[in-house]
Amino acid sequence: MDLAQTLAQANDFKATGYGAIGYGLAAIGPGIGIGIVVGKTIEGMARQPEMAGQLRTTMFLGIAFTEALALIGIVAGFIF
Repeated sequence: MDLAQTLAQANDFKATGYGAIGYGLAAIGPGIGIGIVVGKTIEGMARQPEMAGQLRTTMFLGIAFTEALALIGIVAGFIF
C-alpha cells in the first residue's frame, strides 16, 4: 500500500468520526425536545384525565416532528 492510499483511508476514518460527532450533537436537541413533549403531556393528562386520548395523539405527532430533526442531523453529518 502506498502513501496515497494510506492517506485516503485516514481521511475516510476522520470523516466518519466527524459524522458521528455531528450526529451526536444533532441528537441532543431532539432528545431534550422529546423529553419536554412527553413531560408536558403527562402533566396535561394528570390535570385533565378526560383529555388523555387527544393529548396522547398530539404527543405522538410532536415526537414524530421532533425526531425528524434527528434524521436531518444524521443526513447532514453524512453530507458534510
